[in-house]
Amino acid sequence: MKKIILVFTFLFFSSYHLFGQKYVLNNEKIIYSFQTNNGKIMTLCSDKTGKYIVYRFGTKDNVELEFPKNKDKSSWNKFEYSYWLRGGGAQNEGIDLNYVAFTIEKTKYVIYDTYFANGEQYEIGITVIDLSNNKTVKIKGNRKTEKGTLIDFRYDKSIKEGEELYD
Repeated sequence: MKKIILVFTFLFFSSYHLFGQKYVLNNEKIIYSFQTNNGKIMTLCSDKTGKYIVYRFGTKDNVELEFPKNKDKSSWNKFEYSYWLRGGGAQNEGIDLNYVAFTIEKTKYVIYDTYFANGEQYEIGITVIDLSNNKTVKIKGNRKTEKGTLIDFRYDKSIKEGEELYD
């Protein structure tokens, strides 16, 4: 029985390590990450020295989208952070909305982390907006897999501050 547990543990951590290497390179740190409800992976990472920021999305076996292609200082200008904070809890209908957005051709991708005090509603995920017809697809994230935070962009002005709220 101990051998089975040992083998299972080894296989689990080996596959996790390989999975992690596709989404977070050795020279990178996670800014924000989660798995979607359908098991896909989203990571927003930066180079540990601040040279670039990069978004990756896909299955555990395949990175389906990496943006931007060129990982250099200019990558920071391709992302935008917007937020809205109203404290006071449920009696004041408090909210904490956080968004990181970027656009590829006619598609806008919005990573979101939202909280509505009224009803204690937390939600994370990605909204994909087709800018040619404004159709949206919401890909919900699993909060139990969430790592990091978008809130740090309020104080770290490394990406542009936007004004658009998506909820």
